Amino acid sequence: MSKPRRWLVAIAGAVVAAGLAVPPSAVAQADEPIQDPLPDPVPSSLGLTVAEFAQFPKTELTPPPPDPPPDLRLIRHARINHLGEVPDGSGRLYVPDLNGRVYLVENGTQHIYVDFKAQFPDFFSGRGLGSGSGFVTFHPDFKRNGKFYTVHTENGAGLTKPTTWPSHSANPFLHSIITEWTATDPSADTFSGTRRQVMRIAEARQVHAIQQIDFNPYARKGSRDYGVLYVASGDGGQGATTTEPQQLGNPYGKILRINPTGTNGTGGQFGIPSDNPFVGTPGALGEIYAIGMRDPHRFSWDRATGRMYLGHIGEHRIEAVYDVRAGDNYGWSEREGEFLYKRNDPQCSVYPLPPDDAQYGYDYPVAAFDHNPPPGHPLCSDSGHAISGGFVYRGSIAELRGKYVFTDLVDGRIFYTEASEMRRGRPAAQIHQFQVYANGQRTDFRQLVGDARVDLRFGQDARGELYLVAKANGKVYKVTGIKRFASCAVGHTRVTGSGGADSWSPVTPDKWQFRGDSVILAEAGEARPGPRRPFEYAVLDKGPAFTNARVDTKVRLDTPVEVTNRDVIVVFGYASDTEFYYAHVSTDNTIYPHNGIFAVNNADRLRIDDQWNEVMSRGAPPAITDTAWHDVSVTHCADTGEISVRVDGELLMTAVDHTFGAGRTGFGSFDNIGRARDFRATGTAA
Repeated sequence: MSKPRRWLVAIAGAVVAAGLAVPPSAVAQADEPIQDPLPDPVPSSLGLTVAEFAQFPKTELTPPPPDPPPDLRLIRHARINHLGEVPDGSGRLYVPDLNGRVYLVENGTQHIYVDFKAQFPDFFSGRGLGSGSGFVTFHPDFKRNGKFYTVHTENGAGLTKPTTWPSHSANPFLHSIITEWTATDPSADTFSGTRRQVMRIAEARQVHAIQQIDFNPYARKGSRDYGVLYVASGDGGQGATTTEPQQLGNPYGKILRINPTGTNGTGGQFGIPSDNPFVGTPGALGEIYAIGMRDPHRFSWDRATGRMYLGHIGEHRIEAVYDVRAGDNYGWSEREGEFLYKRNDPQCSVYPLPPDDAQYGYDYPVAAFDHNPPPGHPLCSDSGHAISGGFVYRGSIAELRGKYVFTDLVDGRIFYTEASEMRRGRPAAQIHQFQVYANGQRTDFRQLVGDARVDLRFGQDARGELYLVAKANGKVYKVTGIKRFASCAVGHTRVTGSGGADSWSPVTPDKWQFRGDSVILAEAGEARPGPRRPFEYAVLDKGPAFTNARVDTKVRLDTPVEVTNRDVIVVFGYASDTEFYYAHVSTDNTIYPHNGIFAVNNADRLRIDDQWNEVMSRGAPPAITDTAWHDVSVTHCADTGEISVRVDGELLMTAVDHTFGAGRTGFGSFDNIGRARDFRATGTAA
């Protein structure tokens, strides 16, 4: 669908547009805060295998923080935040450290290319998560012209220097400076040459300054995008209380697009491409490419389609991915993601869109996730989530191709969407969460870096291969392949549930009926002495016990849907009445005993699945909410301890546990009724 034409209004620089489709998830309702705006990312059986690639030295803030430091989030091993490849065919990689350095990396070994502290006496990285030497990008013709570009921040005497754009604040806290460097010898491993200032922006606060500057690496020489520099300029911390990101007369909360070697731009140190969307609009900066952003963190282009994607950090609730096009307006500070944002709202929440939303022409995310702060957490404070945009993978790993990969940079979760599903004007694409493997073992990045705050971002080399950059321990990891969770060969021995009562051993036989291939728990179970465990189940005692095993069956919950805690269970790894695993599939997912994977080991059942969030008191999405038949599949890989539970083909729950290495399978419930049919267990005989 083509984008509607916009009518541009110079007053206050606001953009007003003809109607765009309102996302289905944002249909207007009552004007009340939305407590849980978006569904959680779903688990994926795909796991990224990662290997350590490079270790960077510890670096310090400039100036050093007081003791104790006011913001512990700044105290990192090294504040490395990106990785790319120098576009000269040398294979050299580059990595900036916010604390004052740009490194080159060859064969996993790093050395300093430029030291900002030595170059800029007013260099500042002591406050603000993005302050310091924020980003570096090399001109696509660097091999010939030796030009590369950096962004850094200054304080102190630096604030007295003339700016390209002054802040509306009387006392700006920082200046963001884009610098052009020209290397005397582009092939040298240490910079020597000249530099000049391209742009200097005054920032009201220490946050949301310029995040990324970059060239489209896939633009061909002579094309409209070749040698054009994109600049992701945040709102300077002002968007929560002002409309600056919606105003076309300033650079805040915008993506700018400039010709860094031109001269017709503001201040005469860069040029404005003639095809920029607001060129010639009264009161508008011709440098602007798109507007309405809070903290545009990372952007990239898909080499297969040419589309530009932006990972955008929200205020208190929504982290979003946008499909960036000329003239877009992402709504901040009137919208947060696809929801209404109210400036100075004491609840710091989001609200349903108004009925007349289409008239504003805001462009909504093609993928998004929310923060889910724990109960009692102050909604106006940081809940520890922030997106870092990534890349559409087009490298050598077949199973990753076509996936847009990105991170929650704070907690180190790694996500993907299918690029083919990220379509404007359609429902947002489903977000999936990767598993992570290192040294053959499943892990996560909090474990890998030894810190609850990972500060994780993606990088990419010229071949499209992926790297993960962690501030917490100053390491870079390379993505080396894909491993599927619970993908063990389960064996070829198969046992079915047919054969009537002779095939099954129920806890209470009078409560059960066996009809052909159906196993029916007709009467609710009752609590029994001993550890807390399912009240009533039947074990399939035909055939051998299994080590690796997979159970496939169809289940139906016969308890009326009005009962919210209705459930059935699939038993596996069964050794005795007090030693077994079970997968609990339930209508409820808000209390500990429901909708999870559990181990009973001569003690009360212990929840072992990855999906349970103790702080939120919430697990995987409700498994079964009706009285229809549903396919349930449980796989147990005894050698790795990996356990997966799928409902109707979708991965619902995962766990890794080594309590039981072999056992039988079965079906049952706690105090509900239900049935299974076509029950079959396939595995390796113990």
